[in-house]
Amino acid sequence: MTLSHFSAAIFISFLLLTLHHHAESTQPPYSCDSSSNSPYYPFCNTRLPITKRAQDLVSRLTLDEKLAQLVNTAPAIPRLGIPSYQWWSEALHGVADAGFGIRFNGTIKSATSFPQVILTAASFDPNLWYQISKTIGKEARAVYNAGQATGMTFWAPNINVFRDPRWGRGQETAGEDPLMNAKYGVAYVRGLQGDSFEGGKLGERLQASACCKHFTAYDLDHWKGLDRFVYDARVTSQDLADTYQPPFQSCIEQGRASGIMCAYNRVNGVPNCANFNLLTKTARQQWKFDGYITSDCGAVSIIHDEQGYAKTAEDAIADVFRAGMDVECGDYITKHGKSAVSQKKLPISQIDRALQNLFSIRIRLGLLDGNPTKLPFGTIGPDQVCSKQSLQLALEAARDGIVLLKNTNSLLPLPKTNPTIALIGPNANASSKVFLGNYYGRPCNLVTLLQGFEGYAKDTVYHPGCDDGPQCAYAQIEGAVEVAKKVDYVVLVMGLDQSQERESHDREYLGLPGKQEELIKSVARASKRPVVLVLLCGGPVDITSAKFDDKVGGILWAGYPGELGGVALAQVVFGDHNPGGKLPITWYPKDFIKVPMTDMRMRADPASGYPGRTYRFYTGPKVYEFGYGLSYTKYSYKLLSLSHNTLHINQSSTHLTTQNSETIRYKLVSELAEETCQTMLLSIALGVTNRGNMAGKHPVLLFVRQGKVRNNGNPVKQLVGFQSVKLNAGETVQVGFELSPCEHLSVANEAGSMVIEEGSYLLLVGDQEYPIEITV
Repeated sequence: MTLSHFSAAIFISFLLLTLHHHAESTQPPYSCDSSSNSPYYPFCNTRLPITKRAQDLVSRLTLDEKLAQLVNTAPAIPRLGIPSYQWWSEALHGVADAGFGIRFNGTIKSATSFPQVILTAASFDPNLWYQISKTIGKEARAVYNAGQATGMTFWAPNINVFRDPRWGRGQETAGEDPLMNAKYGVAYVRGLQGDSFEGGKLGERLQASACCKHFTAYDLDHWKGLDRFVYDARVTSQDLADTYQPPFQSCIEQGRASGIMCAYNRVNGVPNCANFNLLTKTARQQWKFDGYITSDCGAVSIIHDEQGYAKTAEDAIADVFRAGMDVECGDYITKHGKSAVSQKKLPISQIDRALQNLFSIRIRLGLLDGNPTKLPFGTIGPDQVCSKQSLQLALEAARDGIVLLKNTNSLLPLPKTNPTIALIGPNANASSKVFLGNYYGRPCNLVTLLQGFEGYAKDTVYHPGCDDGPQCAYAQIEGAVEVAKKVDYVVLVMGLDQSQERESHDREYLGLPGKQEELIKSVARASKRPVVLVLLCGGPVDITSAKFDDKVGGILWAGYPGELGGVALAQVVFGDHNPGGKLPITWYPKDFIKVPMTDMRMRADPASGYPGRTYRFYTGPKVYEFGYGLSYTKYSYKLLSLSHNTLHINQSSTHLTTQNSETIRYKLVSELAEETCQTMLLSIALGVTNRGNMAGKHPVLLFVRQGKVRNNGNPVKQLVGFQSVKLNAGETVQVGFELSPCEHLSVANEAGSMVIEEGSYLLLVGDQEYPIEITV
């Protein structure tokens, strides 16, 4: 039976038959059991404020007990009835056993494995992101309720900006744009923690705890012998203000994240985990962060042992707690904490502050409130894990992210009339290590691309093309060519895997590895028709030769598409789904590797030939642009209304700056009252029409750029809003955006202050431009 007659819902039901969740469960760990004869302490009193409860618990601990609680593997405190707790759990794109807090060894053997984040980001759909994280949070609570979790604090999302295309962990992020990462972080945190999509409904209780990482300016793992543990990122105040910090500010202020992770690296000489200005002044005081701060794993030890920033181990421990960190992933405090106290370098008051933050989170999770089955989230059971709804969402996420990069003469979609198909390439029958990316858990039921294609074309022939996977040092070109000659259509499945890009490993080459390019050219020349090229990878690859090769008729990028990626890709290739994803990253040419990965500057420097980074500042040639993506249909835009095309800002003082002999008038956003920013909101309504003959889901991207190009470090253009809409063939829908000049029309100056400059601006959507004028 072909998948054209086999709906996604039926297919998922079929998958569910292979999953077995048994009825028995184990009691989850909790404190304050009112049915036992143990003493009833004030910290168990649910009528008291959480801060009072945490203070009472901390006041009852001995010094040894206190120090033991400051690491990720926190032991039990039997005399108080407090069970052990594991702070380290992972849920980047699904509940995973990559940390220590989750076990798939009982009732629940697996969890839904969604696409890697970079592909999900390509949907430009915050509601989809929220639904995914809400599902992850629910599945996480089910794992806890089944007695298979010793922690409910998950160290995700990764909201670092994907600054350099070589970064091995760029795949974990929502791409290169700070607004994208900010909106992704907010959606993820709200969903996982149990808040509403709009936020503000959560209250104090948490379904699960999210942790925004890695704070801050962390985007180099291991490149040309330099690793993240000793790297000192030199970052300007300007770049911090408008690139590196905004996602974290949004994660805290809008998402209300309950956790932050400080990064390994130093920023301008100071280790992130020992930076008081970063952790306390900025996060806690300026952004009103109310949660716990963890180190990355081993980040405390390197401050002394590798960075040499602290003279002794005790100094390193004193530095991080003085800065505002609360818990260490590692055991450095276990080894050296007591001597730091005895040497009077680590005050008890700082230990108590950290413990109050930590126990407040455990209370918010309901872990000190008695039997969890009688509490909110207590009835979420194993049937909520790998459910039909969860798998359908994983399939939807994969389909919505896939980006169509080329489709000459409408080669795609391929016909469903039982064509003979050759699937060729090192990723054509890839396992979980390719399809799932990194930080993955145990998938419910992974479907390979070969399995997905066999549902449509029973005469599907597979050939690996390479002997050694995506490295492709040894290609089987002759064999692949012979297979290609005998079939109606050839689909080449190439790209990368975790041997090429991962944590602790950045790329040094931006082309396809080994002999993949040679394999593509040879097979394409031999094929009866132009071939389809599918790329599985997180970071971008330079495929210029395929882009301009007439024998390569279609190109699809599918990231790492998760456990149902094989179904999603087959549905796209055979036209049961219309691709609508858009690239969340710029695809650079191979020679971009001449730019040192250590150069943290975002802005171009024409004098030295430095081309800048990301679509906002990069001035060099591109293989594909940020936001690029085709469809099987065509969309058009029409301006329906613009609330005003002139903004006059007369509150606060006006400042002047001279750039290239031009005097520019500007306002400092910090000097404008919040009410002033609100009164200047600019509303724009657009009509979006599907002018093709196929329904589709379409992301609408709204950019702004200054009318006059100034070489003053301002962005070339800036994404200020995006929405994803579904349109039937011929349908028109209205899409609205509301822009705040203070937030969306401001730029960072060299001092790191946000300013609104006088002048003309253009709102850009598709190929349409709408002018607005700002006077001050």
